[in-house]
Amino acid sequence: MDCNQFVELVTAYLDGSLDVETRSRFDTHVLECDGCDNYLQQFRTTVATLGKVDDADLNPAFRDRLMTAFRDRD
Repeated sequence: MDCNQFVELVTAYLDGSLDVETRSRFDTHVLECDGCDNYLQQFRTTVATLGKVDDADLNPAFRDRLMTAFRDRD
């Protein structure tokens, strides 16, 4: 697995939706690649932080920009 493939699979990894073979390749890569290990930790921190944000606390315009950015990511 290369770093680009790793990045593409991070969300599925955290959701627990990777098949056994892909999960194994993912785990092996993160053990061998400091950059991807760091990326995974940053992603986990981001998810944990955003999970604490109450939707009602977000400015509606900012929320819409975030949602658009995530939708347009692909």
